[in-house]
Amino acid sequence: MIIGLVTAVAASACYGTGSVLQAVGSRKSARREAAKASSTGTTQHGGPSLSSTAKAAVTWEFMVGTVLDFLGFGLGALAARMLPLFLSQTVISANLVVTALLSIKLLGIRLTKPEWASIGVVCSALVLLATAAGHEGGGDTSMSTHWWLLIISVVLMGGGTVAVRLLGARAAILAGLLSGLGFGAIGVGVRILNGIDPFDLPKLIADPALYAILISGAVGMYLHTVALQIGSVNGATAALVVGETILPGIIGVLLLGDNSRPGFAWVAVLGFVLAVAGAVAVAWFGEPDTPVEAESQPQELQPTAVR
Repeated sequence: MIIGLVTAVAASACYGTGSVLQAVGSRKSARREAAKASSTGTTQHGGPSLSSTAKAAVTWEFMVGTVLDFLGFGLGALAARMLPLFLSQTVISANLVVTALLSIKLLGIRLTKPEWASIGVVCSALVLLATAAGHEGGGDTSMSTHWWLLIISVVLMGGGTVAVRLLGARAAILAGLLSGLGFGAIGVGVRILNGIDPFDLPKLIADPALYAILISGAVGMYLHTVALQIGSVNGATAALVVGETILPGIIGVLLLGDNSRPGFAWVAVLGFVLAVAGAVAVAWFGEPDTPVEAESQPQELQPTAVR
């Protein structure tokens, strides 16, 4: 349990730091597009174009953030196999706190009192969950569950990408939520994946859950990038937290046998609800990011593509 918690906390730190660095890269790219008065940076719906997203992805800050995301993925996958999903996913989702604190320093963002209060609620909820968590269940499920995970992942990621592109500049929270659902699918997929222990490569390759992990990870990363380009970094991360936490937690309890300590079920439920509510509150109260340095820029150089 202790090793699993430490691993989940490390994954959270990697994800949180990576999100802020990716936001820095996205905003740098957007400023360059604005300085060039480029019309190719947005779609007809006002959202970021594929070319602008690609340009954001090749800034050094974004690439370092991506490396941290991959490291976080590895640590998170390990935590998902050692802890109940409602605990591992929620602890990992505490990267919201890391994101909020680092965004003050690196992005010059001012957090409001309601945002600070909401972050405090999330931290308190994590304490409750850690106190209530019991042993994780097994990962043995029928093959139909693996296929359903793949089908749902394809539908959510494919349909979500289309919806985000149609909504354009209004899609920040939806993109964050969908990316969170994608990362949540990774947590479920890692738990049920065949061919891991003991390692069996043919069995691993034949498992539909593997492809659900790959699709959800790739598209989830893209959607998270879009959310960082057009919305508040804290709001987008909070929406991701909701998607990453709720469904995996429920699936872990209903299908995988995750449970709380005897007599602590109500504490686990309370902690879970507070964690989600706190994340929603951060998204609700979060304003579009207005870095201090951006306020001093000439109007034509300000990164309007990310507001």
